Amino acid sequence: MSNNRDGQQDQYQQIDELFQSIYKALLNSKLPEKIKGKIKEEINTLKSFTLDARPARIAIVGRRGAGKSSLINAIFSEMRAEIGDVKAKTGMGRWHTYKSELGSLEILDTRGLGEADKPEEDYSQSSALEEVKASIKEKCPDAILFLSKAKEVSARIDEDLEQLLELKNSIHSHHEYNVPIIGLVTQVDELSPKKPDTPPFEHPVKQKNIADSINVLSTKLRDTVSNPVTVIPICCYLEFDDNDIVYDIRWNVDTLLDYLIEQLPNEAQVVMARLAKIRTVQKKVARRIGASVAGITGLIGANPIPGSDLPMITGVQIAMVTSIALIGGKKVDKKGVVEFLSAIGVNVGAGFALRQIARQLVKFIPIAGNVISGVVASAGTYALCEAAIAYFIEEKSDDSVRETYNKVYDKKKNENTK
Repeated sequence: MSNNRDGQQDQYQQIDELFQSIYKALLNSKLPEKIKGKIKEEINTLKSFTLDARPARIAIVGRRGAGKSSLINAIFSEMRAEIGDVKAKTGMGRWHTYKSELGSLEILDTRGLGEADKPEEDYSQSSALEEVKASIKEKCPDAILFLSKAKEVSARIDEDLEQLLELKNSIHSHHEYNVPIIGLVTQVDELSPKKPDTPPFEHPVKQKNIADSINVLSTKLRDTVSNPVTVIPICCYLEFDDNDIVYDIRWNVDTLLDYLIEQLPNEAQVVMARLAKIRTVQKKVARRIGASVAGITGLIGANPIPGSDLPMITGVQIAMVTSIALIGGKKVDKKGVVEFLSAIGVNVGAGFALRQIARQLVKFIPIAGNVISGVVASAGTYALCEAAIAYFIEEKSDDSVRETYNKVYDKKKNENTK
């Protein structure tokens, strides 16, 4: 455990040193000050994805039986929260931390807002709402998931929505943050007709009942709490045997995670994408980071880039590559970056630090004289992004990664020269 912790500290120290070298290169650059300011903003965005990355904090709110604990287990693909079939299980509103080799996720699991009996676990406040408020003072949620059973979207929901609005206002008051709210229609498998009871629930009557439930919850959320609002129907049913999944009819959980990640702050997106283990979600976040780095090269493209400024560009590109490695759940160290660069045909010594690897990458970039064009910089950025996705997320062969790099580079270069 100690070795893993030391290794992780060394990895992030390498990333920190890389960013320090990028900032220093920008400071010493001969680019106009206005362009420098815009580039610094983009570098700060990239830094938020990498060095400042942290676990996402999600508050899950809903009446007893709405499926909060089931949702937690569905996201983790593990038994992380006990499910109370009859009596309320969750007591004092508390932050649960899920830890694995891929990172952590913090979820605020709460007592059902409308429950009549006391939960089996200990609780500290006089009402469910006050318990949730106490936990929110401790930490600010990045997003709130409001759960309502598909069969009960019209049953006593007005009181729940009023309390949800109070909760949202409390977060804004304590943290000055307008927290996004996502509505979830849960347990759609129980809507009639009972058959089909497995995804994708294609019976036309069942599909209509799902659509009606979405419409009811959407309307009520818009009118009372938040506008615009997104409501997603889901099924989270899992059965476990010694923490092994023996029955799985999850549906739309990947859609939820995809949308949720888009609502999270930059610093929470990478860890969440890594934990999601859904390649389409991971690639979307990776390409968002690639677009940010392409923004940097695009800004510089309006000005000739002296050769002395190249380490700044390649440094940002290496930071992008390490970000994508993080998303793919791979080790973020110089060895991993060197192996990736070798896959696309760049020969770099393994003894270099990340900032020195960035300088070595300069030798790989085709330049005219001592000036690199914005077209070349931008095309190289997109090509490195797609190659890193192929290598760290899709785990393709070196030949395939090299082919991806060359194909994307040629395509982007031709697009920008037309």
